[in-house]
Amino acid sequence: MYPNLIKIGDFTITSFGLMLFLSFVTGAWVLSRELRYRGLRGELAWDVLAWVALGGIVGARLYYLALHVPDLVADPIGELTSRGGLVWFGGFIGGAIAYFWQVQRRKLPLLLMFDAVAPGLALAYAVGRVGCFLVGDDYGLPTDSWVGIAFPEGLPPSTAGYLRSAGADIPASVPDAAIMKVHPTQLYEVAAGLLMFAVLSKLARRQLRTGQLWGLFLILYGVERFLIEFVRAKTDHVLYGLTTSQIAAVLVFALGIYLVARRAPVAEGAADPEPNAAAGAR
Repeated sequence: MYPNLIKIGDFTITSFGLMLFLSFVTGAWVLSRELRYRGLRGELAWDVLAWVALGGIVGARLYYLALHVPDLVADPIGELTSRGGLVWFGGFIGGAIAYFWQVQRRKLPLLLMFDAVAPGLALAYAVGRVGCFLVGDDYGLPTDSWVGIAFPEGLPPSTAGYLRSAGADIPASVPDAAIMKVHPTQLYEVAAGLLMFAVLSKLARRQLRTGQLWGLFLILYGVERFLIEFVRAKTDHVLYGLTTSQIAAVLVFALGIYLVARRAPVAEGAADPEPNAAAGAR
């Protein structure tokens, strides 16, 4: 694990922070490519990047605090000022709201813009999960298989005590302080994100109905997240043994099904559009 890349005095560049930054940049780069294909200005991706990043970070933080209300009540200052505590689903919601606002403010075609962002969002997801792996966060349940990785300095460390609190069935003979190998679910999600990116990039060149590509992203992500939660070390089982992320994944999946099934005009893309095409892109 490499949680800190550069440290000069009190200034630290963390691996998670760097990968978070790269996730936004790579996502915006892919979005600019998709916008040009659809006859819109690629520069729009960079114009909205700061707002999407801000919305994503705020949403990720608020979602985390909503899941940890007792900790927030017990230590409000500590929880509010902590550098950790970012939940991807919250970031997804916050970033989507910010993106929606920017699209509406600029009077751009809504579903076409969400279609354009789908491949880039999948790639950004994969890049961001690399950061989770490097800091030892969001890992899975114990495993004896060859894929198992121990996180002795993870957030938190992969100790038997923590894993027991997450519902892992660990023999009583194993002390709480023992470091255990776990499923590297972050890497599973990196692979899933890259696969989604490849699939969506391919489908982006097909004649799909407006909104379908975005719907397909929601379906793929909903399935991936629902399944990965079964091997994640999680303590937020709230309904029939399901985690909050699984419940959110079901809702995301349902929205994706609706968008794919709805009747809408076929989206048209331009193979080599002019950089200032589409008056509505200004």
